[in-house]
Amino acid sequence: MRHDSFEFDRQLYDLLCQEQNLEFTTRQLRDSFAATLEPGYELGAVRIYVYEQIRRLIRAGWVAKSPKLRKRGQYFRLLEMPAHITLVLVASRFTRTANPTSELAESAHSIENVDAGQSALGYVGDHDRIEEILKEARLDLLSSMGETERYKQLFEEIPHLKSRLESAYLEVRDRSSRLLGHLRALETTLKAISVV
Repeated sequence: MRHDSFEFDRQLYDLLCQEQNLEFTTRQLRDSFAATLEPGYELGAVRIYVYEQIRRLIRAGWVAKSPKLRKRGQYFRLLEMPAHITLVLVASRFTRTANPTSELAESAHSIENVDAGQSALGYVGDHDRIEEILKEARLDLLSSMGETERYKQLFEEIPHLKSRLESAYLEVRDRSSRLLGHLRALETTLKAISVV
């Protein structure tokens, strides 16, 4: 039998191994995970990260939706680890540098603390960093919008799937809205830096 290497967040794995998390909602797992992180993280970004990890577990056959489907607060059940998986635990990829909102706040804070007499050259580092975050946010938004479009196409082509996939579709649509907000904030910040 072929074994696939499956990298997974060590902190999330530890949480899932706890008995109270054998059945969970995205919100419950998100809140438990957020409690293990240093302060300063946006809860929405943590939710997106945790939701993506749950989706990976579902695709791997390690987690299943509870038989009772819900539009909101869907329960998931942790199953036995599939035999074809070789688990590789890794340090959390949800770090301060992986959080555009947190980085934007840090950049904005450093901009506020610059001397009024400092030349515009002092903003180059901030400008480059925010442009890099902006590129990441654009990619995330395109990916999320593509996922939303695919769900819509599936609903049109196979209507009976709508009741099963509507909660996933709504989560992706909400994520797209939040990412669009991130994008606008980053673009506004870049314009403000350029004027200085």
